[in-house]
Amino acid sequence: MGVRNYLIEGVSGAGKTTVAEELERRGCHVIHGDRALAYLGDPKTGGALEPPMPGGVTDIARWRHARWIWNVDEVERLAADRSSAQSFFCGGARNHRHFIHLFDEVFVLDIDADTLSRRLAARAEDEFGGRPAERRLIARLHATQEDLPKTAVNIDATAPIARVVDEILSRCGAAGERRCSSRPPLMTSSRF
Repeated sequence: MGVRNYLIEGVSGAGKTTVAEELERRGCHVIHGDRALAYLGDPKTGGALEPPMPGGVTDIARWRHARWIWNVDEVERLAADRSSAQSFFCGGARNHRHFIHLFDEVFVLDIDADTLSRRLAARAEDEFGGRPAERRLIARLHATQEDLPKTAVNIDATAPIARVVDEILSRCGAAGERRCSSRPPLMTSSRF
């Protein structure tokens, strides 16, 4: 949706939603990927999947996380729309390798393990990362960085949110310095 498109990634709890909300507050065009683009699917084919029956998978948190993907056709469509000067796609997807080439820059929000632990401890049980098994999975993913894009600009997301967003916008160059057009965010589905 932008002449320039940016992806903001990070482990669950790194601050993607908070960054998205601050970008929106500043008038930037934001796509909440985990709400508008995500579903449970096969990361290779994109085919939608039904959640397993209770007891059918020993580690449901890991199963769901591994299949949390974005609709590639929709990402391509949104990235091709040039009605905004810049668009920020915020969220995480296991199939990012299928669309990462569409972004002018990729940012990964980086936090330390203690900050991650504190943020996850504050989550409600019905939010991903709110249950002990989910927190253990996220801690492992944080340690290994296995799900994150390999070629990205790391942003210290332990700083106050205003500084985090200032850093992202400064790295967007001249496009980041201009005020973005304010269009309503895309939000349709909830996180798992």
